[in-house]
Amino acid sequence: MYEALARGARKRRSHEALAQVPASASVPSTKFMAIQFQSLSVGRDDDARAEVRSDVFSSDARSGGARARDHARDHFLTDEFRRSYGWLTHCVHRLVGSRSDAEDLAASAFTELAAHPDVSEIRQPRAMLTTIARRLTFEHWRRRDIERAYLARLALAPEPVAPAPELALEAVQDILLIDSALQSLSARAREAFILSQFEDMKYADIAVRLGVSVSMVRKYVAQALTLCSGVI
Repeated sequence: MYEALARGARKRRSHEALAQVPASASVPSTKFMAIQFQSLSVGRDDDARAEVRSDVFSSDARSGGARARDHARDHFLTDEFRRSYGWLTHCVHRLVGSRSDAEDLAASAFTELAAHPDVSEIRQPRAMLTTIARRLTFEHWRRRDIERAYLARLALAPEPVAPAPELALEAVQDILLIDSALQSLSARAREAFILSQFEDMKYADIAVRLGVSVSMVRKYVAQALTLCSGVI
């Protein structure tokens, strides 16, 4: 139901300095060197074992903490879904008038809630769900309006066109992408683009209608075309 969080932890390693062999004016005997070497080896082995134990304990502690956080997260999301899904679906249903659409929008709202990086920061989950669902509902209405406008334009064609459902869906999705891209433009730039591309108005007529120069209309349309080429 919800996307799992990526888990990972970095292992920290420490290296302790070893004691150096005492300097001697005379050449040490073979026996003395063997004793010193054995002493250093034992020290290194002890340090290595201590370091491994430290890494294991640290890793276990981190893993235990991550498991506890994941458990708390799953518990929160599951509990909130059981508590608020029906309520949110009912609220959205009053807006969209379709039970199936309301269920889809409510589920999408919960999916976005689950994507929050730290759900422990969410103090009022229903308020957040309401905000998400309201935005998704507006997007749903916008999509419905675009679909209706697209079908109406097809009906006005000299020869009525009835595209295959998959082609109609693809066309609507492309229009939605264009619509989303155009939102970053100014209102005048959007209107200039729509008048030029969909109403077949000449740049001079658009300039008069918007109260700008023809060169500005040309700039508006170029900006919109650049945005559209980047999304479809």
